[in-house]
Amino acid sequence: MPIPSPAPTRAELIDHLVRTRIAGDVATPRDNNLGHYRMLANGDRHYWLGLELGDRWADEQDVLAVMAERCGVVDDPEHRVGQDIIDPELTVGALERMAAVLRKAAEGRQRVLFATGHPGGLLDVHRATAQALRAAGCEIMEIPGGLTADEGYVFQFADVAVLERGATLWHTHSPAPMAAILDALERQGRPLPDLVVADHGWAGCAGQRGIDTVGYADCNDPALFLGEAEGTLAVVVPLDDHVVNPRFYDPMTAYLLEAAGLGSPSRILCTD
Repeated sequence: MPIPSPAPTRAELIDHLVRTRIAGDVATPRDNNLGHYRMLANGDRHYWLGLELGDRWADEQDVLAVMAERCGVVDDPEHRVGQDIIDPELTVGALERMAAVLRKAAEGRQRVLFATGHPGGLLDVHRATAQALRAAGCEIMEIPGGLTADEGYVFQFADVAVLERGATLWHTHSPAPMAAILDALERQGRPLPDLVVADHGWAGCAGQRGIDTVGYADCNDPALFLGEAEGTLAVVVPLDDHVVNPRFYDPMTAYLLEAAGLGSPSRILCTD
């Protein structure tokens, strides 16, 4: 079992996020961001991530305005290509808001469900958070067995629901795997989660179902930030959700857990 990472200070974490490109000058290019905003505004449900947005975000400029406010991307619509950014201050601020939700979950011994559509980057972030909440007395929910979605299998790996296809943990934006879990829980007469911690369509689907939901999203995945703006999701943390080394997320996770009262009070200067 990995030794928990000591938590950095806020300033150390911001420096680390920028150096590892989790925030700051991220790898996702500006034209990719704007293309996704346009597809969402045009009603392409693939980009809605399980949310029901109707025609409320049919203006691409409205989407860009929310992304500038909540993610920190460049707010100039004439900036069409080249570098785009995630404001690390917004990342850390959202982590602190997420920490408040996790603290409440721990105090209430809530039922919590974890899920990821980005196992290559965020699986261990979710696993470590689940482990900390279980230690605090929360019930980390077990999903029903035998579930399928999107031609794959929905199961849990290290307390985190994932989609598996062809013996591979699958990168997916689809809400279908989360819908399969929630539908199965209802069929079996089991309680739904009090809180979902997730990303991509897993988070969007849970929030749309009325479940308290917090999660992570990249600057080219605007739907969850729109959901946060509308109150469908409680907190969305802006970050690059798949940097080159998943260990780069460890200091961020340690900061989150300490802020929630779930982690070690020791700290260390972040290094990449």
